[in-house]
Amino acid sequence: MGKNQYDFTEGSILKKMIFFSGPIFLTNLLQVSYQLIDSLWVGNLLGADALGAIAISGTIIFTILSFIIGINNATLTILSQHKGAKNDEGLKESLNAFVVVLGIMTISLGIVGFFMSPYILHWMGTPEDILPLATTYLRINFIGISFLFGYNFIATVLRALGDSKTPVRFVMIAVLLNAIFDPLFIYVFDLGIAGAAYATIVAQGTAFFYGLIYSIFRAGVPFMIPRMPQGEYFKSIFKLGLPSGLSMMVISSGSLAIMTVVTSFGEGVVAGFGAAQRLDSLIMLPAMTLGSAVNSMAGQNIGAQLWDRVSSIAKNGVILILIVSFSISAIIFVSAEFLISLFVQDEKTIAFGKMYVQTIAFFYPFLGINFVLNGVVRAAGAMFQIFVLNTISFWILRYPFTYFFSRSFGEEGIPMGMGASLVISSVIACAYFRFGKWKEIKVVEKEERN
Repeated sequence: MGKNQYDFTEGSILKKMIFFSGPIFLTNLLQVSYQLIDSLWVGNLLGADALGAIAISGTIIFTILSFIIGINNATLTILSQHKGAKNDEGLKESLNAFVVVLGIMTISLGIVGFFMSPYILHWMGTPEDILPLATTYLRINFIGISFLFGYNFIATVLRALGDSKTPVRFVMIAVLLNAIFDPLFIYVFDLGIAGAAYATIVAQGTAFFYGLIYSIFRAGVPFMIPRMPQGEYFKSIFKLGLPSGLSMMVISSGSLAIMTVVTSFGEGVVAGFGAAQRLDSLIMLPAMTLGSAVNSMAGQNIGAQLWDRVSSIAKNGVILILIVSFSISAIIFVSAEFLISLFVQDEKTIAFGKMYVQTIAFFYPFLGINFVLNGVVRAAGAMFQIFVLNTISFWILRYPFTYFFSRSFGEEGIPMGMGASLVISSVIACAYFRFGKWKEIKVVEKEERN
């Protein structure tokens, strides 16, 4: 195995959390930079309509892929527990099973998504001026969607094994290539929004092949030539992966539903929301980072049956996320107008983006609590429970709140409804973490430690 891998079953929890989270944060920051660069080039070279088109298309891509991404999240839990339990054979066989199942699903969704793109966009109520642009961008992205999933899957595997540093390279390659190819394809080759999509799949494809070669020949990841998995590993994937996939579908479909609320206010609000979402993703970075970190850390300790360390991981994660989230929220709040204006120059678009960001900014620490506590619970294998929590969060709270607040207060109600739902969701997550029976779930059997 690679020298960058951590053993989280011993040593300082806070120190390892910080050092392990650092590369994950950088990876996530680069992912956001990737989206920011894409949006900056598209918004400034092609205008607000094109920016709105990639905002809507991005939501659909995430929705279509969400089930597979959810199963991918189960990868982190199963592999990290095998790692903690010192079960090398289980690790190898589980990895093969994930490759087979996820590979088939990703290719299938790419084909279906390509042909269904215009129908999905029409159903969402995409404004007519944006529809042709969004269709073009979405279809090209579906052609290369296996690359997007592939390099993220490899990064997840490495994190499950305790290596958060190497995945930074994959994303760095994608970001740099995208930054170069975006203006080249959009402006020099005069391909318009199609050029932005082509730049994306070329960059992601390169990152995927680099990651695959590195993980096999340098990191020692036990990939094998894909073969039909044994029944017990199929069962393990679907036992955890199915509810995890459904959980992601709940999240993404909830986001899609919220986008239908946004599109009802017209092109200016859609473009402003698209720009604001890029800043949202910056505010969410610490939460995403620690959610992934504690999943890996708690997973190894659960596999080794070290429950005191699992509790300490949760406590340290919540304290850290609150400190970091409030600090970033304050910076985003003060500089909201300037940051939105980097993407578009339209006055109405900037006004909505600024209002949205400043309203929602200080609610994101509550989302951070959700990420951290759910990351620990997910590490135990409580995928169905997370599915229920996400259903409550998005379909009982976030979408209804956003819809009714927007009908009562206009476009200003969009962030108001979302913010209120985040607070209530965090309370529910805390209650389940404290009183739920997630510690009783068995994923892998512990083997004797060396």
